[in-house]
Amino acid sequence: MPLLAERLSRIKPSPTIAVTTKARELKIAGRDVIGLGAGEPDFDTPENVKRAAIAAIERGETKYTAVDGTPELKKAIAAKFERDNGLSYAPEQITVGTGGKQVLYNALMATLDPGDEVIIPAPFWVSYPDMALLAEGEPVVVPCSQNAGFKLQAEDLEQAITKKTKWLILNSPSNPTGAAYSAVELKALAEVLLRHPHVYVMTDDMYEKLTYDSFEFATLAQVEPKLMDRTLTVNGVSKAYAMTGWRIGFAGGPVELIKAMAKIQSQSTSNPSSISQAAAVEALNGTQDFIPENNATFRARRDLVVDALNTCPGLSCSRPEGAFYVYPSCAGAIGKTTPDGKKIQSDEDFVTYLLEGEGVAAVHGAAFGLSPYFRISYATSTEALEEACKRIKRACEALK
Repeated sequence: MPLLAERLSRIKPSPTIAVTTKARELKIAGRDVIGLGAGEPDFDTPENVKRAAIAAIERGETKYTAVDGTPELKKAIAAKFERDNGLSYAPEQITVGTGGKQVLYNALMATLDPGDEVIIPAPFWVSYPDMALLAEGEPVVVPCSQNAGFKLQAEDLEQAITKKTKWLILNSPSNPTGAAYSAVELKALAEVLLRHPHVYVMTDDMYEKLTYDSFEFATLAQVEPKLMDRTLTVNGVSKAYAMTGWRIGFAGGPVELIKAMAKIQSQSTSNPSSISQAAAVEALNGTQDFIPENNATFRARRDLVVDALNTCPGLSCSRPEGAFYVYPSCAGAIGKTTPDGKKIQSDEDFVTYLLEGEGVAAVHGAAFGLSPYFRISYATSTEALEEACKRIKRACEALK
């Protein structure tokens, strides 16, 4: 009898974590590496949030809490949904997990039976298909072209839905592309979903507050209230509040689903960190003044990177609406040969060439379900981005 479960063979380790780990190892070995693979802000957690965590420790709030969130945090989350999204959730409709990833995983584990289908627009966050597979579901990947702004079109959604469809996962702004759906675009998708009442929707809004150029964020249940009882609206404090390591994600949804997710969590991790929950209360209730300031920095970095990449031979980069990623095409580099005689046959070959030849770590597009592209995170210093772009251009110019 083998030690490892068969289900493990259905998934692979996270490619984004692998790239970050590889870059870290090369740095430790003495290589000059600029890491553009990590999906986390380089800003520090705000001081008021850190102070709230320290105060919670000093008050002795270091014990177990309710499995899926303290009353104080659920109240703050409900206020956030009402304030920012016009969504009204009672406490029993809210769940808190150890990061947004656990919230998504709990939902899929609680709802998928073998053979149930999960529609996942590509490019997608790398964990969506693997989480569906672990829950014995079947990912149905729908390619979304650069010409369509990397966004799911209503006609493609209609064609992807079958009798086995259980979920649609919609991520806006997107990891890896930064593409964000307008209210009009969401309304078109909602009209399709209203015709298929057996399909539930998971909206991953983790990058909600990271939008640029006057783009107005909207989420599906806000745009179409008739879908409220079929939608799990997922969010968290990781990105906008620079709290990736605090591991707090949350969601609002139907009571039956929220209770089922709590049951899963009760037999896995139990409650999120009590200290992190206290910090998240302050993040949601406290000052939001730093968010526009951080966004201005992100926007400037986005423009720097997009403009620089579009001067590189063989590359083409769209200017996204949000998040802190760009997803340039490297189609013009495919088929070319590196200075040491290796032929670039895929986007994975291209990012390997960047890492080995110029010390720039990015993530290949195949990991996100759409090639030939690669993802760059611009959540790092302007100086590092300027140098990285110089190296990428030099690498492109050296291809024959």
